[in-house]
Amino acid sequence: MKLTKILTKKLTSFWLLSLAAVAFVFLLCAVMGFTQLTYTFQQQKVAELETMLVADYQQHGNKQFSTWLPPLLTAYKAVDFSLSHNSQLIYQFHHEQPSASKSSLTLYKSSLSKGQLLMTMTLPPPFSLRNFGWHELVILLIGFTSIGFFVRFGYGWYSRELDGIEQLAQRSKLILDGHLKQAADVPTNGKPRMINRAISKLLAELDDAHKERGRLDQFIRKDTFLDKQTQIGNPIFFQNRLDGLSHHQKMVAHGVLMLIEFDDVDLVEDQFGEGGVKAMLSLTTEAITAVLMQYEDSIFARRSYSQLAIVVPQLSLLEADQLAQRILKTCIALPFYGIGNPDNFFHLGCAFFKAGDLQLQLVEEAEMALRAAQLQRVNNWFMYDKGALDEQIAKGSVRWRSFIENALVSKRFFTLQQAIVDSDNQIMHYEIFSRARDLQGNDVRATLFIPMANKCGLMPQIERQVLEQVLFRLMSDNTSSYSINLSLDSLTSRAFVRWLQSTLLEHRPLAARLIFEVSEDIIVKNQENISLVKTLDMLRKMGAKLAVDNVGQSVVGTHYIQEYHFDLVKLHRSIVRRVHQRSENQLFIRSLIGGLYRAEVKVIAEGVECFEEWQTLKILGVSAAQGEFLEQRSEV
Repeated sequence: MKLTKILTKKLTSFWLLSLAAVAFVFLLCAVMGFTQLTYTFQQQKVAELETMLVADYQQHGNKQFSTWLPPLLTAYKAVDFSLSHNSQLIYQFHHEQPSASKSSLTLYKSSLSKGQLLMTMTLPPPFSLRNFGWHELVILLIGFTSIGFFVRFGYGWYSRELDGIEQLAQRSKLILDGHLKQAADVPTNGKPRMINRAISKLLAELDDAHKERGRLDQFIRKDTFLDKQTQIGNPIFFQNRLDGLSHHQKMVAHGVLMLIEFDDVDLVEDQFGEGGVKAMLSLTTEAITAVLMQYEDSIFARRSYSQLAIVVPQLSLLEADQLAQRILKTCIALPFYGIGNPDNFFHLGCAFFKAGDLQLQLVEEAEMALRAAQLQRVNNWFMYDKGALDEQIAKGSVRWRSFIENALVSKRFFTLQQAIVDSDNQIMHYEIFSRARDLQGNDVRATLFIPMANKCGLMPQIERQVLEQVLFRLMSDNTSSYSINLSLDSLTSRAFVRWLQSTLLEHRPLAARLIFEVSEDIIVKNQENISLVKTLDMLRKMGAKLAVDNVGQSVVGTHYIQEYHFDLVKLHRSIVRRVHQRSENQLFIRSLIGGLYRAEVKVIAEGVECFEEWQTLKILGVSAAQGEFLEQRSEV
């Protein structure tokens, strides 16, 4: 990270500059001292020569100067020398040195022997006469090597001492950017260690606080939507989910509703107490939950004191019959000996529904089927006779696979869009929905072909065609953003992920206007799936946004929202439906938004159908919404 090296660069640059300045000052002083010392030494030699001249003149006059002066002047490296007696030249010496320029020569004039003699001598600069020998060069080399070694050692020591501060700067930047997990993973062995330990402790406590907040949200959901004895959905949860499967009180998909009732529960409570009833219900719900594990989006709740309810959407009539038989056999096999009449204790009523059926009528049909099973006075199940079924529902899996494969080859999948509107009635982006056309040109609902495509493993191919259409739309529209739902098969398919990665790399500017939606159920059930985590991380790094939808459909914690860095959270329509009349749903939304405080996550409501719902959601703090009240879907 570039920003975290600013302090080290500044301090080391200041230290090196200071060291260079000190070295320069010392070197300058040494040069000046050497120059001054050589001049002083030259002046001393000139003074000695003057003394010798005066002594020789007083003793011998001017007769012997020519005998001893030339060797001495040659040793002095003198260029010119003249000696005059009463303005009369008595001796002159000249030695040419081509390497010395006249401007650099030093001139000495002296009056000797009380003014009787006048000496003039020109000498070269004293420091120019010094030549470095090999031993002196070795000493200089050792000195500079030692300086370089100590400079390198000092720089390394400085860097090591500042590593801790760099770590602090790096961790601080990660914290400010909201990457708390990465900040906690940064090594903390640098100095000052106490500050690093303090930050690590605070990050650990903050992470625990986030998890505690998620546990609190889960507790609120459990206390609001779960039955305390059986830990399955309560009547509020059942009604919310049933409302989520309907639109204007009409079912939006096909499936089956089952009502399970235990006879003589009051007698069981009198005989075994409340603990016995709880144990019986817990044993039964655990067995039924194990049977329902293979059915996605199934709803299991306790409707009343002695009645359980099961809703399994996207199920054919034949599959509903098989499921009812399995549930009956599983419950009959439970150890209910000594509890009332074990042969007439358990009854199951089923009502098959298709899209367009009234919700109230469906519940009445299930209750009628339950009463019919009870009239038989034996553990049994009964299916309400619906009559003619939807022809599309009745298709077998082989015919569905053939239909989907032909639709993929002939590109008969198309898209619809629905606007997501913020609290200022401005369009944030559009959500993309898929449809298919059969050979007669009729539209096939996604609620029909998506479950079959999941069973056949064809969802990656369908979602690839949908994405291609969305990318083409983005190229012609420079302003809008679109959200696309991705299935678990697509997110974990290597071929689909490789294609998606190469496509986003090719159209990198478009990635910022894409939002990929993943169901909460997929995230919660596949948190240990490394390929899923890597795919989500890749999409986020490419610049696309991530959204989690169907939030509130299941009773789970919400800590995963910040852990996986989701940008948008979409409330399930069962939480939004009639929210202005349901305080428990309002409590859940308040808790969710409170848990996302300070996080850059927007909460969006799905399935808004009336003005009162939208007004209540805005008061609760929901950022945007989509639904029939805000905008109708239109084909792209």
